[in-house]
Amino acid sequence: MAKPMTKAQLVAALAEKAGSDKKSAAAAIDALSAIITSEVAAGGAVTLPGVGKIYCRERPERMVRNPATGESVKKPADKVVKVTVAKALKDSVNG
Repeated sequence: MAKPMTKAQLVAALAEKAGSDKKSAAAAIDALSAIITSEVAAGGAVTLPGVGKIYCRERPERMVRNPATGESVKKPADKVVKVTVAKALKDSVNG
């Protein structure tokens, strides 16, 4: 498996593709990250065309087991962030 792209590599690639400087590319990535974070934290969803949908899902209260002791513990309800990958991205990876 290839190593994941770092933020610096992503900024450089975005600046090259967009034909801009790295400073504005980094600002765009930071702004996009802030928008996605605030929208998902508020319970909404963000769709990135060609990439996928990022949303928050609530998990109900459930019983979990402590692997160290084997003791069952009731875990309260919580929220998790989910990503559904777009069909276009799946198809480009698989074919």
